[in-house]
Amino acid sequence: MTPNVLNPPDRLLLGPGPSNPDPVVAGAMARPLVSHLDPFFLRTMDETMRDLRAVFRTVNHHTIPISATGTGGLEAIMFNLVEPGDTVVVGVIGYFGQRLAELAERAGAQVRRIEVPWGEIIPAERIAAELRRGPVKLVAVVHAETSTGAHQPLTAIGRLVREHDALFLVDCVTSLGGMPVAVDEWFVDAAGSCSQKCLGAPPGLGPVTFGPRAMAAVRQRRSAPATWYFDLELLFRYWGEGGGPKDRAFHHTAPVAAIYGFREALRLGLEEGLEPRFARHRAAHERLAAGLAALGLSLFTPPAHRLPMLNVVRIPDGVDDGAVRRDLLARGIEIGGGFGPLKGKVWRVGLMGANATTAVVDRFVGELGEVLKKRRETASVKREA
Repeated sequence: MTPNVLNPPDRLLLGPGPSNPDPVVAGAMARPLVSHLDPFFLRTMDETMRDLRAVFRTVNHHTIPISATGTGGLEAIMFNLVEPGDTVVVGVIGYFGQRLAELAERAGAQVRRIEVPWGEIIPAERIAAELRRGPVKLVAVVHAETSTGAHQPLTAIGRLVREHDALFLVDCVTSLGGMPVAVDEWFVDAAGSCSQKCLGAPPGLGPVTFGPRAMAAVRQRRSAPATWYFDLELLFRYWGEGGGPKDRAFHHTAPVAAIYGFREALRLGLEEGLEPRFARHRAAHERLAAGLAALGLSLFTPPAHRLPMLNVVRIPDGVDDGAVRRDLLARGIEIGGGFGPLKGKVWRVGLMGANATTAVVDRFVGELGEVLKKRRETASVKREA
């Protein structure tokens, strides 16, 4: 091996993200680079928008992968839709709901939080009660809470928000591509996700979509948003307006190779078919739950609203969280630990994109079983010594 040449370890990425991309995606990113205004790349941008609409299940023209991580995409949504003094209601079912609330506060909103214990979800009636208190500009919720493994149903909430003439923002960072996300059917005005989880591309892009009501709010702002890079009016001069001029105005140098990979990840997902893809994620989850039960382990999240792609596993009493994760890493497998009140109490196991297979689950359960067995044996020897 040549000294100092980059040589990353080959890991099976089973944490909360990123996941391992399909080799086709990685191969696309190594294709010849063109400039961000090259005619070939402009066509690739259009194809990416088209396929991203299909995955979001929307006809929204304003649907793009922003040149930032999923967090950047959500910040772009919040800072374009919210103006100082607006009232924003945020559903908090875990860490990422807390982050949405903080984004809204930094955009100048008066934020009203609806909170439940970690692992639970918010009944639609609690959203309705907040909406009845007075005018609300925007309601924001997390569809798939990565810190707790909980799935927040959206259909009833979307209908309530629309009836009260508020905007509906959804964080679907973990869910998009791994379970149904129906932007138009659920009355979602803006949604943000990421490239590196169920969509199966490397990190670095923030897929977002804005419906007509959201774009109307952007155009009716009293002043420009407090961000130049994420200003949608400027961004869509580059990505193109529906039915608008074909010339593209420079905004930033887009990450060309990343968009090559993302375009291919979307293509692979649509060729597989969204419903079969969702079923594959669900089957992997069910096999994992059964395998964990055979090891005497259980899932933290109540069964009624467990996510298929992000599994939160209770750590048994007396088991060292960090030691087990280090042992797995030595075997080439990465999983995640817990956040906040769940730190040291749970493991987070992601089955996302190409990793949502029974073969991957069987390998993980087998390796985890071996690690736990050796840890128990070592503890037994120490007690007898």
